[in-house]
Amino acid sequence: TTDMGLSLFLINGDAPGLDARPVTTVDPTRKAAQLRFSDTPAILVGLEGDGERTLRPTLDTAQVMLAAEQVGVAAYCLEMATAYACQRHQFSQPIGSFQAIKHKLANVLLEMEAATSAAMYAAFAADHRPNELAEVACIAAVTCGEAALLAASENVQVHGGIGMTWEHPAHLYLKRATASRILFGDPQRQLERLGELTGIAGEPSFNFAVNG
Repeated sequence: TTDMGLSLFLINGDAPGLDARPVTTVDPTRKAAQLRFSDTPAILVGLEGDGERTLRPTLDTAQVMLAAEQVGVAAYCLEMATAYACQRHQFSQPIGSFQAIKHKLANVLLEMEAATSAAMYAAFAADHRPNELAEVACIAAVTCGEAALLAASENVQVHGGIGMTWEHPAHLYLKRATASRILFGDPQRQLERLGELTGIAGEPSFNFAVNG
């Protein structure tokens, strides 16, 4: 950030004064680092103070790509949970025959199908309707992020005790889904931005949840 506001700079990875330190996050499979600068030479990209406008389309495109990954996480977790539900037996029958397990898997499938549609349209918009990219990126972020988290969570639950062990990979998908969901802004922020983009920010929200 400069006196003119958020600005975008180009810096060489081996530039003097650049200190990159690995940081530990909830997702051990996605590397992250903290960058510190001390009199580091840099080249201004675009206009000073114009960083957000310059970078925003790139961030929206990255969000669309992340949405596709989240759909993949959801699909694989559903596949893993379904396979285990067919293999694991209790009371002399597969646990997948129990209604509670069926409901879990069916709910994941519903969310995954909605997420797939959101991700596919977002990818289409990124290529052919750039004027819609910002809005559909927000929609994909929320829809696909929630689907991935639900699928990963239910995958752990369907696997039972073994799904909560370090030796089983289920926890890695849950951590990836958890971290990805907030990588470019949590769902609340995504919805707020969508409201700003569509001109409905500040309108009263409606909660149709039934209590009791």
